[in-house]
Amino acid sequence: DPSFWNAFRNTLTLSITYLIFRFPITLTFALLLNEIRNLKWKKFVQTVSYLPHFISMVIIAGMIKEVVSLTGPINTMIESLGGEKISFIQEASWFPPIYIISGIWQGLGWGTILYLAAMTGINMELYEAAKVDGANRFKQAIHVTIPGIMPTIVTLLILDIGGIMGSNFEKIILLYLPSTYETADVISTLVYRMGISGGNFSYATAVGLFEGVVGLILVVTANLVSRKVTEASLW
Repeated sequence: DPSFWNAFRNTLTLSITYLIFRFPITLTFALLLNEIRNLKWKKFVQTVSYLPHFISMVIIAGMIKEVVSLTGPINTMIESLGGEKISFIQEASWFPPIYIISGIWQGLGWGTILYLAAMTGINMELYEAAKVDGANRFKQAIHVTIPGIMPTIVTLLILDIGGIMGSNFEKIILLYLPSTYETADVISTLVYRMGISGGNFSYATAVGLFEGVVGLILVVTANLVSRKVTEASLW
């Protein structure tokens, strides 16, 4: 079925691209938060960055549509600079950037929690020894902080790789349109359309089973590679 292979390709494209951008950005943000010494300012930044995670996905989708609408701030700025308005939400080529950027904004703060928790377990004597050796804050982060949280980084990366096949169903179903199926239709939305809307339960079950099997293979493979390369793994 051509629609399945299109959904399969979109699932991999959206998930892998999102992982490539989100993972290093979240880690970098956690390292920067860890360097803040003013506790009040640190708590304020953490609170502001956590807030989008607790907003309903329906509200998030509405906010995204307002921002990229023809009368939204982005098109207003484009028009003020002499350009022509772009119907972002209706053009298939713009769906991946909208999905990825909004996803990073929504999950940035929440994704740092485990990293910050792992950083609290690093022995402070290691930082003192690094200072004695002349290491600045950047070198301390590279040679002390990152190695100290490496098991956490590996664990989260393995879990993220295992979840590549599972895109954010709620967000996509709220944002996509028939005109953007080319780049927005993923396996979970295909299962919904075929199984729930179309009543083709056997087809939807087969597609869902395929998604689960591929996800299992990805987790096992990532775990084996991690065990050999970093000597850290889930099992």
